[in-house]
Amino acid sequence: MADPVLYEVRERVAILTLNRPRYRNAQSWELLDALDAALDRSVADDQVRVVVLRGAGEHFSSGHDLGSPPQLEDERARGIPERGLAFYENFRKYNLDYTLKWRNLAKPTIAMVHGYCIYGGWMIAAAMDLIFASEDAQFLAGLLEYFSVPWDLHPRVAKELLFESRFLPAEEARQLGLANRVLPRADLERETLAFADRVARNGRTTLRMSKLAVNKVQDIQGYSAALEASFADFLVMTQTGRPRRRGEDPPRLGGVDLALRGRRDEGSDGG
Repeated sequence: MADPVLYEVRERVAILTLNRPRYRNAQSWELLDALDAALDRSVADDQVRVVVLRGAGEHFSSGHDLGSPPQLEDERARGIPERGLAFYENFRKYNLDYTLKWRNLAKPTIAMVHGYCIYGGWMIAAAMDLIFASEDAQFLAGLLEYFSVPWDLHPRVAKELLFESRFLPAEEARQLGLANRVLPRADLERETLAFADRVARNGRTTLRMSKLAVNKVQDIQGYSAALEASFADFLVMTQTGRPRRRGEDPPRLGGVDLALRGRRDEGSDGG
């Protein structure tokens, strides 16, 4: 079985690759555990100054794994209940604690996004310090467990996207401040790694303290506390909405269906 996250180091840059292309890099528990371990490894490696995260295949990430065979088998093996404290702790670990931890990683991080970046994909990309996107990248926001959307975008824009359930094209994402740079697909890796190499030439103290200072400003404004509160809102929403059966067909949330229909109505093949 292929590793769910690949790890390599080029000079002073660690390159992490979400490696479930068959499932469009849907985020299984196994993948998220592997990503956390790979990020820990990059922090512990004194050679590494910058971390770049990308997705294998045609898409960065289609979001949470809602029922692939490997994920369902993992759920059965772990025996996590569907309610109660054990459910809460497991759900919180994979959907808030990990992401907050990655946002505060002690080294600069760059998400290299191409293709779809849906829901859970948005969460992971937004937890990175910078986002470099290919021209074909498509971002989809929602009321997420790690609800950084009102911080990633102006609140009125965040509401518009949530109400409409539409994909945010890469160039619009750049104009709105979500993506730092948009590049042709053929140039994305080369330009992202070239930028990462320039960043890696800085001293470790400069990089560490610069990131810490910016994150502190956000936290003084309420960033982490707001994400804690929004996580509770998400849990309330899941309890008051229509229950979703694990492994149902299609394994896709309603907002994603609406966004895909919108792309098809505009002449896209929807992926």
